[in-house]
Amino acid sequence: MTDSQTADRTDDTATADEPDGADATTGTDPGATAANGPDAGADSDAAADAAAASPHVGAGLLDEEMGPSSAMAHLYRGEIHRMKFWRERLDRTTNWAVIVIAALLTWAFSGADNPHYLLLVGVATLTVFLVIESRRYRGYDIWRTRVRTIQENVWAYGLDPDAGVADEDWRRNLGRDYRRPTLKITAEEAIAHRLRRVYLPLFAVLLAAWVIRITAFSTAPWTETAAVGTVPGVVVAAVVGAFFVGAVVVACRPRTWHAEGELRREDLRKER
Repeated sequence: MTDSQTADRTDDTATADEPDGADATTGTDPGATAANGPDAGADSDAAADAAAASPHVGAGLLDEEMGPSSAMAHLYRGEIHRMKFWRERLDRTTNWAVIVIAALLTWAFSGADNPHYLLLVGVATLTVFLVIESRRYRGYDIWRTRVRTIQENVWAYGLDPDAGVADEDWRRNLGRDYRRPTLKITAEEAIAHRLRRVYLPLFAVLLAAWVIRITAFSTAPWTETAAVGTVPGVVVAAVVGAFFVGAVVVACRPRTWHAEGELRREDLRKER
């Protein structure tokens, strides 16, 4: 074998050993970039760590110049979902209260010998439902207040910029509420609201049924038929009367309502 044949065979072997697409001089892949290079994973991890460590990672997410951005739309959708969930919890309590009252009324008037005080047990049960629903209403008011804040200062302003915003500090107030959620209304106001909307009429139905039950189903005086065990009927009637007077006072006394965005009967009367 000649020297020229040996050199040609050596060159062919070196060419076959090189990987496809590799540069013959540097031995690197010409298609390699910073995104798919060997250090791409390390660079992306470092960038993610730097972003997570930044205290201003949320800055500019909802800038005023951005308007109703996609982030704001998702935020609003989430708050609507939470408000709807708590509203459904209120409806469940009301539904159970109506079912219990219907069952008690049916049983109390199904026979003359059925004791009248079961209607008073219904009053106590209705009071328990009222307390539970007032607690849920305070939670519902948190989400409704946030929704109303966004509606008044973002969507309403976007639809009618000439009217301005309802609250100049709404962004700061909303951010503070997200950092530390707080109840906006007192327990007494929540009870008053649920009494006016639902429970005062239900209490009135039970009171009327109790009065009819102790007067129309017996020839004895009501002071005797209203008695419960050894408790005289006058005492029972006094306790029942005091309870209903207290409920009316709590529901109807003048007050400054703090529940945001609630349509009340006074507002409906103004439109007539």
